[in-house]
Amino acid sequence: MNTYTANQIHLISRPSGLPTAENFKLKKVQLDEIVDHEILVKNIFMSVDPYMRGRMREDAVYAQAYPLNEVMYGGAIGEVIETLDPNFSPGDIVLNQRAWQDYFKGTGNELTKINPFDKNNISLYLGTLGMPGLTAYVGLFKFCDLKPGETVFVSAASGAVGANVCQIAKLKGCRVIGSCGSDKKSSWLKEECGVDEVINYKTCENLTEALKAASPMGIDVYFENVGGEHLQAALDCMNPFGRIAACGMIGSYNNALPEAGPNNLMLIVGKKIRITGFIVSDHADMKEKFLSEMIPWIQNGQIKSQETITVGIDKAVEAFLGLFTGQNFGKMIVKI
Repeated sequence: MNTYTANQIHLISRPSGLPTAENFKLKKVQLDEIVDHEILVKNIFMSVDPYMRGRMREDAVYAQAYPLNEVMYGGAIGEVIETLDPNFSPGDIVLNQRAWQDYFKGTGNELTKINPFDKNNISLYLGTLGMPGLTAYVGLFKFCDLKPGETVFVSAASGAVGANVCQIAKLKGCRVIGSCGSDKKSSWLKEECGVDEVINYKTCENLTEALKAASPMGIDVYFENVGGEHLQAALDCMNPFGRIAACGMIGSYNNALPEAGPNNLMLIVGKKIRITGFIVSDHADMKEKFLSEMIPWIQNGQIKSQETITVGIDKAVEAFLGLFTGQNFGKMIVKI
């Protein structure tokens, strides 16, 4: 057995507003040899996601707050290097929640072995085949009661979750309108993902009017990733008995103080709109069905994935911060 030095990213102070590099520190930690049933894993890819910002607050959003002066955590894909657990072998590819570090010691109950259908694209298990893809699937089918022929509006449509929402809805026979922040992303959504109409929210003068123009018959489903002005526009354009699946509101994650909310919330009553907030980790029971549909869609070229890959554990903070300024196109991944 060997000893290894792990490079870890620690949260050393809680951000107020938009996080900065000063809130984090790269530390080297010596790992002891594995004992008992421990497993040594070398992470290959790690995920950075907007929800992590909520865990940096003392009153954390989504899940338990990250403790200060300890390594953070999140989704990652690694390779087993050494093992004293007979259920694992060196070379096994494993999903884990021990991101923000290049090496770690763990136990079998922390790891999920995967047999990738495409070994050249294992990072998909952090995106289209991972948490973001499952979020799209759960939101559409469990909370939106998606039906063919309906009109679906998706905010942050080119993001890790939104792009999957758009494509799944199209495969299920819906008309899809997406919102994103650049012409390049708009073109990809239309040309590669088949989205019917795309609104560049950064260049349109009035989001509500732009959405009305794109959906003259109204919208039936809104997949909420942004909040604020997007939610206001969706409520204005929603048909009676519309459904909203709310998995995130990235537009407000970095607000130091609360900002004014939509001023048209009464429409929820008048239009009999159903809004459901959800956390995908509560719905692991849908993962098997999700993979049974998603993998063939990918293999058949019916679902396209876009990734922004940053290289190096020392670039992980930079990649995370880029999520809040639109530097990612699709899923943001760090190749360790």
